Amino acid sequence: MGYLLLAGAIVSEVFGTTMMKLTSISKNKKVLALLGVVVGYALSFYALSLALVSIPLSFAYATWSGVGTALTALVGFLVFKEKITVQMAFGILLLIVGIVLMRI
Repeated sequence: MGYLLLAGAIVSEVFGTTMMKLTSISKNKKVLALLGVVVGYALSFYALSLALVSIPLSFAYATWSGVGTALTALVGFLVFKEKITVQMAFGILLLIVGIVLMRI
């Protein structure tokens, strides 16, 4: 159950961050996007706090921030047409490798 909560925390954080980007580019739906930021981050922190009951803090936080960073970069690439350089892709790969190494 802890890992399911951690996954929910990650998805909620990515949603909140995506909504934050929309507040900076949307003129008509700024209030809705801001509400999405608040709801996304509130759900994320709540789910993360519940996940910490059964997952060690160091692993949960590293996974939450690292996978959240990787998914946010992917959303930026797919939705907002942001570029991912080779250097950025390598950095994301290192994040994932670091998370895996923490768990073995």
